[in-house]
Amino acid sequence: MLTDMSRAWDVCREIQRRNGVSTEADLTVHHLIAIGESFIRLLAEMEVSRSLFRELLRRQVHPEFARRRHQHPRRTSYAHRIHRDIRSFSGEMPLMLNTLVMLDAFTAENGATTWDGTHKRAERIGDEEFHRIASRALGPAGSVLVFNSNVWHAGGDNRTAGAALRDAMFCRPFIKPQFDYPRALGYDRTDWSPHLRQLLGYDSRIPASLDECTSRPSGACTSGTGLTA
Repeated sequence: MLTDMSRAWDVCREIQRRNGVSTEADLTVHHLIAIGESFIRLLAEMEVSRSLFRELLRRQVHPEFARRRHQHPRRTSYAHRIHRDIRSFSGEMPLMLNTLVMLDAFTAENGATTWDGTHKRAERIGDEEFHRIASRALGPAGSVLVFNSNVWHAGGDNRTAGAALRDAMFCRPFIKPQFDYPRALGYDRTDWSPHLRQLLGYDSRIPASLDECTSRPSGACTSGTGLTA
């Protein structure tokens, strides 16, 4: 997976430079699932957590996006600013979960994520107050941290050679994903479990023809898709 991470960084860095966002998005790579098979395998292996996600979100889920951050000394990106990964505060209704996979050990020295520890804070607090009350998401390599996406957090300062993470967001099925995985990966993929296909959006594709719209439910374009006209 770390090999795939490096290859994904090379691919995405060139795209970032071409589109003029290389500074803002430094050391971040989005939508890894569309770049390397190892990321899909990890998602498949996380099926053991299916009951946890269903319990926390109280519904079926699909991944909003996945990314990798690789910390380097004195280099920062938008991820180092205090933020949350959901645009609107959802209160007591959980809409999305962050799933942080620590590919390296996360320590106070290598930029471990800092967070304020509550999902009930609607408004962002000031930097000084945040860092006064914040704690670090520390753990050995291989650890997985799941938290409500309402939580305000930020990447920490790195004083070592770096740390890599993979961060997948799982959300309720009525939330529009940021990436069309079936289109990117191929509509004819049949080698995945029903659960993985559902996670990647294969069961909720939007019909592109009247034939698809009026066909019998087959898991292609009808299940989970609501037509408004």
